[in-house]
Amino acid sequence: MTEFIPPGTRWFDLASPFPMKRGGALHGARIAYETWGELDASHSNAILIVTGLSPDAHAAANAGDPEPGWWEWMIGPGKPIDTDRWFVACVNSLGSCKGSTGPASINPDTGALYRLDFPELSIEDGADAAAAVVRGLGIQRLACMIGNSMGGMTALALLQRQPGIARSHINISGAARALPFSIAIRSLQREAIRLDPNWDDGNYSDERYPESGMRMARKLGVITYRSALEWDGRFGRVRLDSDRRDDDAFGLEFEVESYLEGHARRFVRHFDPNCYLYLSRSMDWYDLGESCGGTTLQGLAALRIDKALAIGVRTDILFPLQQQEEIAEGLRAGGCDAAFLPLESPQGHDAFLVDAERFGPAVRGFLDEL
Repeated sequence: MTEFIPPGTRWFDLASPFPMKRGGALHGARIAYETWGELDASHSNAILIVTGLSPDAHAAANAGDPEPGWWEWMIGPGKPIDTDRWFVACVNSLGSCKGSTGPASINPDTGALYRLDFPELSIEDGADAAAAVVRGLGIQRLACMIGNSMGGMTALALLQRQPGIARSHINISGAARALPFSIAIRSLQREAIRLDPNWDDGNYSDERYPESGMRMARKLGVITYRSALEWDGRFGRVRLDSDRRDDDAFGLEFEVESYLEGHARRFVRHFDPNCYLYLSRSMDWYDLGESCGGTTLQGLAALRIDKALAIGVRTDILFPLQQQEEIAEGLRAGGCDAAFLPLESPQGHDAFLVDAERFGPAVRGFLDEL
């Protein structure tokens, strides 16, 4: 399979061997990242962004790639994350197919793709890799670390494993552990991929790609990324009678079905199925409390950070609001100046990607106070 690498990508070579939490090690591994702005003389104005499952490191346009990024409205001169003030780095997750080493990369020991020979991947492995990039950029302490969705998990793991690496933290629609509902959804997504005959125990090719499995997995994901309120407001019960085919009695009939189908087809050939499986499972395994041998709140209270903001959305069913409230509560128990901000966005889990009106001022206000 092909990796999908933005043209402005830069790479950081991880130490070799790079040990993995659940066993095994990577040799010759690398992490893809992009940057914006300039480090000040003391290297004290750095912000790290760790992402959700599917984004690449191209969060915004820059000199290496002028195309708009997935968080274009958030990052740049005069924007909420103001690159006239901050040096910003965004890393692509270890295990991804967007430039960082993962199952779709070449295994240097065999000369073939890793596929399922890639070591078991944990959120903590992604945190260790991100920390290595930070140190490699000459940054001893971040001004702020921002984690979205899965990146919120990665950020908390990084704070746990690298005490003192950041002065402050913004956790956006993240969590300190996976909940049963989220695990159930991701389990179904992985099952859809694995039951596609073309998956072939991870040995698919471009010609025999598990398209049906990936389509179903993506549709399940998209349904949970938005809210029932938004689905109703955007699509209602509008039908697509003109799109019905006489030879397909159960084909697409409603506009919402057409939206899901189009979204899935744009995704399936642009993300590697094995990478999807590995990253998805890493979220299910994550529990900050287990990592410290205590409860989730005890794990959060043990993190050493000066200031934090946990932002959530009331309509998020995948990372529900109580998880961001738990993060703020646990951090406060450890002495952190931590705030919890529930937002009323109708757009569910994906709101942080599209709701600039609500998320922009929240992020800007926090950073302005640093």
